[in-house]
Amino acid sequence: MSRVSHGPDRLGVVFDDSSLVANAGLILVATLTARLGLEALVDATIRLGRGGFAPGRKVLTLVHAMVAGGSHIDHTDVLRAGATARILGHRVMAPSTVGSFLRAFTFGHVRQLDAVIAETIRRAWTMGAGPGGRRLVIDIDSTVCQVHGHKKAGASYGYTKVLGYHPLLATRADTGEILHARMRKGSANTSRGANRFVEELIARVRSAGATGGIVVRVDSGFWSNKTIATLGRLGVRFTMTVRSNVAINAAIAGIAEDAWVDIDYTDNGGAAQVAECAYKGLRLIVRRTRLADGDHPALFPTWRHHSFLTNLAAGTVNVDAFHRHHAVVELAIRDLKENAGLDHVPSGVFAANGAWLACTVLAHNLIRWTAALGDLVPDDHTYTVGRTHRTRHVTMPARIVNRAGTLTLRAPARWPWATQFTIALAHLRALQPATG
Repeated sequence: MSRVSHGPDRLGVVFDDSSLVANAGLILVATLTARLGLEALVDATIRLGRGGFAPGRKVLTLVHAMVAGGSHIDHTDVLRAGATARILGHRVMAPSTVGSFLRAFTFGHVRQLDAVIAETIRRAWTMGAGPGGRRLVIDIDSTVCQVHGHKKAGASYGYTKVLGYHPLLATRADTGEILHARMRKGSANTSRGANRFVEELIARVRSAGATGGIVVRVDSGFWSNKTIATLGRLGVRFTMTVRSNVAINAAIAGIAEDAWVDIDYTDNGGAAQVAECAYKGLRLIVRRTRLADGDHPALFPTWRHHSFLTNLAAGTVNVDAFHRHHAVVELAIRDLKENAGLDHVPSGVFAANGAWLACTVLAHNLIRWTAALGDLVPDDHTYTVGRTHRTRHVTMPARIVNRAGTLTLRAPARWPWATQFTIALAHLRALQPATG
């Protein structure tokens, strides 16, 4: 029998199937969440007064909505559609309840939620997502979260001339996990609180099980002698971009012309070279570039210099290439905004927005860990954006049915990533529950 195609105008629409599950792929993340014991961990850690009953289910309601693509508090209602709540393993709370819960936070409660993130990282790494004894590369950067209106406590205009907040973030270079985050006012200087942030970060990853070497990469906004001293005291290697000043320029001018080595850097016929010299007991590695334009070869006739300090021992060319890879931090930040809810900061209460940031970190990391522990990472370990995971493995529709007494999720036939999904669910279900 031939198929008959009907136009969309001939299809009626009703919303009456209580067995349908919106975003059925949330079962992957919910399975990992249960293995991590996240709801009980939040309940044991967050001590709110008014509105603080059962904080775990409120945090998970928000986090799972973010995993499904939610960027506003009222987007949590998607979890209450059909039978979606039945696959999550916790009671789904109303948006109004979640909003009141966030507004009850103080700075101290945000730090409690921050402790939840630290313990969750430790548990996930114990399950196999951690670096173990391998070298751990961490990128630290800040970003601007734009807001609109003038009733956002702490929002202000910073160096970008954009109204918003200026959080500080530390990401794991090979996986994109957010290892530490701190909400800051929009007027905060890039380096504000950076030294304390670094101390907490290194203590966190060491406690989580990172036993190998640690390398931190930062840009010039974090350049300070105090931070360098802290990294040295903690036994951490680093690469740190520096700004041009009289002393730096004098050090660069002292590099012999025959010390410069050509590198493959530009695609338009320009020239790029690297060299190094000593600066205050550290290696100052300098990359100079002279860009070319086919129509205007003299457009950039002079060298432009980019310099960074390091205590790494590898060759000059290799360290320069390694430092340039700091740009991967932008992938994680973009994912945090576009795929974990940070593109919108909803509350007028600063502490509530600090809690919102912490929840986006949990959502982002759960996506990364689900991919890693569920064997959804590509063989070449290239970075896969959160939107890809959501499209393939989260937004899949399904219906809960009873087959001979066994509840079953019936997903669409010919789902392109059905095999990957099945394998991932089996891997996640095989994980041993985390212990405190």
